[in-house]
Order: sequence, then C-alpha cells, then structure tokens
Amino acid sequence: MLALGRRNIYYGWVMVFSLAVTEMISYGVLFYAFTVFITPIQAEFGWSRAEISGAFSAALLTAGLLAIPIGHILDRRGARVVMTIGACAAVLLTLGWSRVQNLTTFYIVWIGIGAAMALVLYEPAFAVVATWFRQKRGQALTILTFIAGFASVIFIPLAEFLIRLQGWRGALWTLAALLALTIPLHALILRRHPSDLGVEPDGGEITPNSPVREVDFSVRQAVRLGSFWWLTAAFTLNTLAAIAILLHLTPYLTDMGYSTSFAASATGLVGLLSLPGRLIFTMLGDYLPRWVVTTFLFLLQPLAFFLLLILPGTAGVYGFVIVFGACYGAVTPARAALVADTYGATSYGSISSILGLFLTFARALAPVGAGLMHDLTGDYQTLFWMLLIFSLIGAAFVPFTRRNKPPQP
Repeated sequence: MLALGRRNIYYGWVMVFSLAVTEMISYGVLFYAFTVFITPIQAEFGWSRAEISGAFSAALLTAGLLAIPIGHILDRRGARVVMTIGACAAVLLTLGWSRVQNLTTFYIVWIGIGAAMALVLYEPAFAVVATWFRQKRGQALTILTFIAGFASVIFIPLAEFLIRLQGWRGALWTLAALLALTIPLHALILRRHPSDLGVEPDGGEITPNSPVREVDFSVRQAVRLGSFWWLTAAFTLNTLAAIAILLHLTPYLTDMGYSTSFAASATGLVGLLSLPGRLIFTMLGDYLPRWVVTTFLFLLQPLAFFLLLILPGTAGVYGFVIVFGACYGAVTPARAALVADTYGATSYGSISSILGLFLTFARALAPVGAGLMHDLTGDYQTLFWMLLIFSLIGAAFVPFTRRNKPPQP
C-alpha cells in the first residue's frame, strides 16, 4: 500500500474523484449530447425524429440487457478492465457515428454505443464505491454523482457550440477526443479491492482485530428474498413515473398555455436543481437508516405531482420543479447505497444489474405508455394522477426492503 493510502488520502477517494470526471464525460457524450444532434442529422438525411430517437432507445435497451452479464464480470474481475474496454469502445463508436451514411449503420453504431454505456456509466462506478466504502458510502456516492451531474449542464451547450463551429461530424471527433481522456483514468487508477493495497474499506489498515465484515448475500440468496423484489418494484414504479413526467412535462405545459421557451426552461431546471438533492440526501443516508431516507425521497415525488396538479399558475410549476428536482437527483445514488448496504459488496454488480434490467424496461415503457394514455384520454391530467399513485405505491414498498434474513453459509 502506498503512503498515499495509509497516511494521507485513502486511495478509494482517488478513484471516486477520477470516476466522477469519467462519468461526467461519458454521460455528457454518450447520453446527453444526443439531443443536440437530432436536428442536424435530420437535416442531412431526412430521417424522421422517431427513426433517429429510436436508435437511442435501442442503445438503452442494449445497455439494460447487457447489465446482468457485465455485473457478473464486475464481481469477479473488478471495474478496471471493464471500464477501460468500454472507454476504448466508446471512442471508436463515437468516431463511427461521425461516419454514418444510412439508417442501418446508424442503428448498428448506437447498439454498440449501448454496449459501451453498460461498460462505463454508473453501474460499474457504483460497484467500485460499494467495494471500497462502507460507512462512507454516502459521501463517496455524493461526490461521484454530484460532479457527474454537471454532464448535461456542460455537454449539451458544448455539443451545440461544436456543431455550429465544426458541423455535426466534426463535433463528434472533438467529443471522441474528450472521451479518450477517460481511458487512462480507468486503466491506470482503478483497482480491484482495498485488500490489494493492505487496507479495509474506508481506509482502515488490515489487522488481526479488523472490524467484522458486513453481511454479504450471493445473487441466489438475494433473489430468493421477498425484500429484493419489494425493492425492485419500488424503484421500477418510481422510475416509470419519473421518466414519464420528464419526457412529457414540456408538452403538458405548452398545452396549459405556457410558451415553449418557458416549458423548456422549466424542464431544464429539473436537472440543475437535482444537484442539491444529491448533495444533501445521499450523505444523509450515512446518519439515518438508508431505507428511511429513500422512503422520504420517494414521497417527495408524489408531492411534486400534487403541487403541479393543484397549485394554479407558475407557483405549481416552480413548486413541482423544486421538489421533483430534489428527489430526482438523489434517487440514483440512494439506490446504489441501499443495494450495497442491504446485500453487501461481494455480489453487488450482479444483484444491482438485475434491478437495473427492470429499470431499463421501465425507462423504455414510460415514454410510449404515457403517450398512449394521453392519446386515449385527450389530456395529461389523468396520466399525471396515475403517475402520482404509482409514486405513492413505490414509496410504500420501500420499508419492506429491510426485511432480510442473514444469508445462510
């Protein structure tokens, strides 16, 4: 173990700050920047927006389907090789995106980008945090997700500027160069386990009197517990409601008579206001039971829906944006911490990936289902009340996630 790890700075923090940077870049290029490329790609090829955005949906589904096998690899091999390969693939595929000439190739490239997403986005990074931290998991997740949360704030305007400066194909070369910066950070900094450096999680040195290790469930043990499926149902319902409202908030507000610019600005504020939520609520889980903090977060979501539906005028809109932003930003790190605290770190990647698969289907179903409900009812009121109920049910499920029996040897 280097003196850096023993005397001054626990090496886990070095990895957290490195991953925060790589996640910000990876999310910025592979996820958030896509929206800026829709218009110039449509202008060049004449493809419909449904055809273009369908490639992004295909990428998300690919990432979800690959989550389980990648989770097994993370548990056995760690994140170093996985994230390095993913970063290399992301760079090459972004360059490939800049060369597409037909819709088929466009979809093939984006399915590949979906595979790269599974290798470099939050799940592998969360597996690192779960392995290297216990009592300080909340702090580590707060730092990681807070810095990474600037991805949309930085990369959406950056991509738009690069497209104006270089054209959309040239902009992708610049973004690929930024992605290349993540390769050495993954390859040179990530490590498998604290014991490889002679320390316990959180930085304590390994001694004969080292503290007892936390309880660890295998995948088979975890999925046999009712608590795991309560947790899965809770986060699936919460995600379904959150994605549906995010994607349909702008058209809802324009239907209510607000200008397009106001509707877009209000939707964009959700991402900005999610940052304080991550800062406050994720760290709060280090001092209060994690399930209590998660339940409170889940209850904020239906409250946000209620404010939007009941309060008149802009008061309801801003009330929704503030409350929803606070809980929306904190739910993802809360999920990572709750899974790690409940089932341990040894099989975290595999257990979390099963939950992530259900969340992927929820994200894919939410836009289509919400659109169909709007078409059937003719307005958004019925849909949003349904989403409020889904959110409440999800919150009610969270307390059941703590009913675990110790794993049998």
